[in-house]
Amino acid sequence: MINEQIKDKEIRLIGEDGEQLGILSSREAQQIADERKLDLVKIAPTAKPPVCRIMDYGKYKFDQAKKEKEAKKKQKTVDVKELRLSPSIDTHDIQVKVKKAIEFLKDGDKVKVCVRFRGREIGNSKVGTVILENFANDVNEYGVVDKAPKMEARSMIMILAPKN
Repeated sequence: MINEQIKDKEIRLIGEDGEQLGILSSREAQQIADERKLDLVKIAPTAKPPVCRIMDYGKYKFDQAKKEKEAKKKQKTVDVKELRLSPSIDTHDIQVKVKKAIEFLKDGDKVKVCVRFRGREIGNSKVGTVILENFANDVNEYGVVDKAPKMEARSMIMILAPKN
């Protein structure tokens, strides 16, 4: 609550520098705030009597928004990068995908490794498990298995998370 919204009979008033101005009526406090061309803001409504402060409310709101924006900038979002493999993939091709996965893990992203089965390949899904386990062993220096290999429709999926 600010300015005229404050309807309490008595309030404890704090000045703009943080000094205690004592217990006053809300009208007197509003007059003091108007004289200083600032706002009267209720900061502790549950206290007895409620605590109000004299401050520039517009500047306070601006500073709060600025702090939130700064905190949002420093926040790191974790993306999930996907790598697709096939059951008949060659060793060199796997090594290329391993290098790419290591890059993603170093950047702090999660990696979703997917083995896609086409046609009759799905009958031999153990090959996909072997490929994903070997893949996890190749990147275990940089990442850990977040979600173990699991069949989902015609794909076997494993998720790797970066090591902290």
